[in-house]
Amino acid sequence: MRLIIIAVLIIFADQLSKYFVTSLMQAGESIPLIENFLHLTYVRNPGAAFGMLPYQKIFFIVITVVVVIFIIYYYRLLSADHRLLRFSLALLLGGAIGNLIDRLRSGYVIDFIDFKIWPPVFNIADSAIVIGIGLFLFAYWRDGSFKRSKEMS
Repeated sequence: MRLIIIAVLIIFADQLSKYFVTSLMQAGESIPLIENFLHLTYVRNPGAAFGMLPYQKIFFIVITVVVVIFIIYYYRLLSADHRLLRFSLALLLGGAIGNLIDRLRSGYVIDFIDFKIWPPVFNIADSAIVIGIGLFLFAYWRDGSFKRSKEMS
């Protein structure tokens, strides 16, 4: 149940923020929040991170659906004491679905968080995915799962 609650919160925050950006800004418009550091920049990204593989809508939809199924499957395999791993999967699920909604609705992902010191513009779903991956790797390493899988081979 926690998986659903966390994922829904991520999806809600992501979609609400994108709604405001698309309602209040024009594509390509940039509003400085902290001059030369943090801007709101409305970008329509038809690709993956850094705009890679643009206009591959069906490919990204299929990959996302496969990832979502894997996340749900793996989450169900984890016992309740793997809280950090489970939390990381909930972040990944929410982020993946948030961007999937954009791709299904318009064929591109809406990005708007623009740190001028970091080239890509991103969104809340992207942030959840990156944080989720980092937490997943940390928790997986911390719990010794890498060691156990190496010993088995």
